[in-house]
Amino acid sequence: MYVCLCKGVNDKAIHQAVISGEVNSMRDLRQQYGVASQCGCCKTCAKDVLHEALEQRSNQAGKETQLTVSVCYT
Repeated sequence: MYVCLCKGVNDKAIHQAVISGEVNSMRDLRQQYGVASQCGCCKTCAKDVLHEALEQRSNQAGKETQLTVSVCYT
């Protein structure tokens, strides 16, 4: 879905930017993609998508760092 019509930015682009580490905040999103820099109507939706993407990245990172521990009692 399109998040920012003025700049043509969709939710997939925001998710990709977060996954790649290119975007970590609304400031980054505005500077890199121009989101919410023109008419501002997309600001709330952009924040929601950004927070969702950051949460997914955080959850994914948590899964990658979990260690599997097996205990053997004899």
